[in-house]
Amino acid sequence: MAFGMSTAIFLFMLALCGVSMGAVHQVGDFGGWNIVAPVGYQKWAATRNYHVGDVVVFKYNKLFHNVLRVTHQNFKSCNATFPIAVYSSGSDTMTSQGPATSFSSAVFLATV
Repeated sequence: MAFGMSTAIFLFMLALCGVSMGAVHQVGDFGGWNIVAPVGYQKWAATRNYHVGDVVVFKYNKLFHNVLRVTHQNFKSCNATFPIAVYSSGSDTMTSQGPATSFSSAVFLATV
């Protein structure tokens, strides 16, 4: 009986861990983040549902690209002058921790 109860508790805890872990979204899927062979990023983003704990991964060649998080206004005017954040490692991850870091409303640019 004790073994059965221990197994049930273990499986319950394992299930909770699976629920609390966020999904990983690689921007552009296999195409990654690039402007040489552009991916339909708006279409890609529209197929995702983001939640707290989700991770967005930008993979790109850091010799040719970077990632800038910008305001909607700067995105619409393609203005990279005052980014909110700059990423340049070639493999950058961002974790949504709540509404302030929600990827549903985030916009990004690449510069060369």
